Amino acid sequence: MQGVSPTVTGVAHLARPGRPAVVARTLAELTGPTTGVVELPVRLMWCGERVFDLAEPDDLLWMYENVLRETTRVDDLRALIHGRTLRRVWRRLNLPRGVRLAWESRHRGLRTA
Repeated sequence: MQGVSPTVTGVAHLARPGRPAVVARTLAELTGPTTGVVELPVRLMWCGERVFDLAEPDDLLWMYENVLRETTRVDDLRALIHGRTLRRVWRRLNLPRGVRLAWESRHRGLRTA
């Protein structure tokens, strides 16, 4: 199953030039880990250190930023992002404008998170 596409929202918000941001249909479907250590696949993080300790606030933010910016698959979002955690850290994430707009267009509650 795919995430929200530009044809569903009517607007293509880009994660980077030429690539639409991928957005989950609901925050409840995001059931990624909330504790432990996570290693991102190379397709999401191709530089050296791909391991993140979710107990470390900076690691958690850095991992979420990379997943939200780099993914082309909604399955990555479901496996790696946790909906309630995303809502909690939303304002602290350093995201491209297109990614932020795509998520806030679909999940209006993030605007006030």
